[in-house]
Amino acid sequence: MKQTGKQISKKAGITLFTVAMLIMAAVIVFYQNPLADPQDEMIKKIIACGIILVAVLGFAFLYDKITILPVELFQSRHLIWKLAKNDFKKRYAGSYMGALWALVQPVVTVAMYYVVFDVIMDSSRQIASDSVPYVLFLTAGLVPWFYFTESLQNGTNALIEYNYLVKKVVFKISILPIIKIIAATFIHVFFVCILLIIGALYGYYPGIHTIQLVYYSFCLFVLVLGICYSTCAIMVFFKDIGQIINILLQIGMWATPIMWDVNQLDHKVQMVVKINPLVYIVNGYRNTIFEKTWFFNDFYSTMYFWIITVVLFGIGALVFKRLKVHFSDVL
Repeated sequence: MKQTGKQISKKAGITLFTVAMLIMAAVIVFYQNPLADPQDEMIKKIIACGIILVAVLGFAFLYDKITILPVELFQSRHLIWKLAKNDFKKRYAGSYMGALWALVQPVVTVAMYYVVFDVIMDSSRQIASDSVPYVLFLTAGLVPWFYFTESLQNGTNALIEYNYLVKKVVFKISILPIIKIIAATFIHVFFVCILLIIGALYGYYPGIHTIQLVYYSFCLFVLVLGICYSTCAIMVFFKDIGQIINILLQIGMWATPIMWDVNQLDHKVQMVVKINPLVYIVNGYRNTIFEKTWFFNDFYSTMYFWIITVVLFGIGALVFKRLKVHFSDVL
């Protein structure tokens, strides 16, 4: 692995990762939440430390296969940025409204959900905090969800769409999924601005906590990138994965607390729902906009999210590395 022009040995890389994971495990073990149930807290600590142990052993055993992907991304960072901008531009080339079409559907979707669930069905009763307008609550959940769905769908199809580049021997095809996700990020930035405007209209003005939107967007970026490396590789050999993902996204739309409040559920049910890492992201956007709380206040959810994200990214790197030698033959 290269860093600042120097080569980091395999032993040093494994040592650094192990130390980082041990520090995370120590923080988890010694952290005490006075408001939490001791039994539930102990279960969370045991599960977290178990996942960390598996991650450390897996990283040490598969170091060469896992690290090659982030190294390639770093080395190709300038090319990635250039191709991502071109991808965004060509998607709407030839249309009169251009990139505005990318903004119309999500805006219409937000307006439709607001009319149906707030105006007609009065779903504001499903929010724990009566002071928060439902349209703001809904938009704060839909903005990260739109980003996730577009990134996942486009990233999964990246190798199929750029099959002519996959067949080039000298081209690093590992950069193709991240190109699609960065292109989706451009639209996401616009919707974050819309979210901030809606919040300001209801009296929730941007403040110091607003900077967390960068953090939560980065969280979502890394999560979906790790997933896409698995799905795009499988897509080459099993085209039905695209339809399966569409179905799972429909289910996920309702399984994730986007139009409803997870705090309205029983504590035990909340623990099950929060297994979904997107719950951390959606709650994070809402905590930033109108709750005005920092991400580290929800300690266990933050640790859980990053542990799961690192594991998913490692799995994605392994799957991609294992299958990419056959991509050109199939495509």
